[in-house]
Amino acid sequence: MIARESVDEVLLRTDIQSLIGGYVTLKRAGNTYKGLCPFHSEKSPSFVVYPADNSFYCFGCGMGGNAITFVRGIEHLDYPDAVEFLAKRAGVTLIRDNNDRYGNYTEKKVDKERFYAMNVEAAKYFHRCLLSDDPKAKAALAYFTETRRLSMATIKHFGLGFAPDSYDAFSKHMRALGFSYEELTDGFLCGRNDAGRYYDAFRNRVMFPIIDVTGRVIAFGGRVMDNETKPKYKNSSDTPIFKKSRNLFALNFARLTCSEQMILCEGYMDVIAMHAAGFTNAVATLGTAITEEQARIMSRYTKKVIISYDADEPGQKAAQRALRMLEEVGLEVSILVIPGAKDPDEYIKTYGKEKFSEVLNGSKDKFDYRVENVLKKYDVAIPRDKIRALDEIENIISDINSAAERSICASVIAKRFEMQQAAIEADVARKRAQNARKGSRAEAENARRIAAGYGDKINPDFARAPSVAKHEEAVLGMMLLHPEHRRRALESGMLTREDFYTEFGRRVFDFLAEDSGVEPDEVFTPEEVGRITKMRIERMELSDNGDEVFDESVAGLKNAVQKQETKQVASGEELTKLIAGLRQKEE
Repeated sequence: MIARESVDEVLLRTDIQSLIGGYVTLKRAGNTYKGLCPFHSEKSPSFVVYPADNSFYCFGCGMGGNAITFVRGIEHLDYPDAVEFLAKRAGVTLIRDNNDRYGNYTEKKVDKERFYAMNVEAAKYFHRCLLSDDPKAKAALAYFTETRRLSMATIKHFGLGFAPDSYDAFSKHMRALGFSYEELTDGFLCGRNDAGRYYDAFRNRVMFPIIDVTGRVIAFGGRVMDNETKPKYKNSSDTPIFKKSRNLFALNFARLTCSEQMILCEGYMDVIAMHAAGFTNAVATLGTAITEEQARIMSRYTKKVIISYDADEPGQKAAQRALRMLEEVGLEVSILVIPGAKDPDEYIKTYGKEKFSEVLNGSKDKFDYRVENVLKKYDVAIPRDKIRALDEIENIISDINSAAERSICASVIAKRFEMQQAAIEADVARKRAQNARKGSRAEAENARRIAAGYGDKINPDFARAPSVAKHEEAVLGMMLLHPEHRRRALESGMLTREDFYTEFGRRVFDFLAEDSGVEPDEVFTPEEVGRITKMRIERMELSDNGDEVFDESVAGLKNAVQKQETKQVASGEELTKLIAGLRQKEE
């Protein structure tokens, strides 16, 4: 556990504007700073930083809190690791103890340094095995050097290896180094069968270490040697130090050269082949389709992404998904169409890196790519197909926000279809108006549902009594903002947990009543911290939060709760009478 005084010092020394400014472009807006939220996709800034109390809040997605909350979300860390991250940044030496926030002794939960050390030893073992005299290891090395034509320098650069075709040779080796079976299974390096015997998770596979941006080995990918064993690729499952949805293969190298553009590939070997040919800005997802988190990570390192997926149907479907997700985080996106080869690795081997560079420079922008996909479906020499193709293309143009860009695209299509540009622009304008009306209705409905509390996962009780919940948030917001309100309400007995209707409201009140000096991040989830931050900020933006307003708000809360309880009793009595009446009729 990290001592309370250390956490306080870290927060005191961390300027939240400077911290967040390293991830988000902020612009001054009065006493605050605004920017595009890094936690969800948006085009208009709803993310606000409040330097006065070192906090932030997004009015779009509800994420909010202090510097620790921000680092937890942006770097995907748990609470202790986020504090450590900020401590290093601020030059604070952390004091630790083995007591929880109540002073009770606690055992250490997960020693992540052990997992990092274990993965380093595993990577060393796999690499040594690749260079051993084992016949299967020689075949694995030949796969890299002959089939894939990788140099030994590239093999060492990526730390490539080989997992022997053995039931438990690796596990025994790691056990001899002092790692327990529990650690090995938690790290997805070995498994356990129904008989209770432990076995190596990776066997007879060439191995690809997955390294994070700080240079630490966090996981592994393994490819079969016989092309018959399934699955062909096996990747580490999520572990205490690895989340596949939050990492990218080779980003540790690519981050140094990808500020202008990044190449997104499907597989490890495509990335390695590109790096070997000098295209060191290539990365790949980790055995899964691209996630929103990965898209946001890429947006932190580059301005443009070239999607380089296989030319087959699954690859092109995956490219369409990736295109949408990357656009949503504000990246410029283009699609690499590789002529005469199924993937970049094959093209580079066949035609060389100079030709591949030409193909790379000629990658198609999103509009050309989408138009070509539409035209593949129709024979525009047939009037009916031509109308259908044009309708789909006009839908594509209508999604473009820039009026100038829409005009240019309409001009291109007008020439291609031998039509008047004005006719296409009229259709596009009509489609945009229709979409705007649909969007307004959907937005209004969504706002109504939010106001009523429907779908509220943080405070599920909100929807049952929105008026009561709003009174709760007003009272709690003032207690969060002004410690003197909190002290007076608690010391005088003005408020108790029974005065709150929702379970979430009671939990926040208990946290304030406990007054243990800990940060909300230690008790609540990041989403809950965001809601708590919203309560405080909504009161902070009001001019009057004095004693009289607080007392009126407390009275209003108690009155609202009493009305709600009376309503529930009345509803219960009506239901009882209804049931009794039905029984009498049956008799």
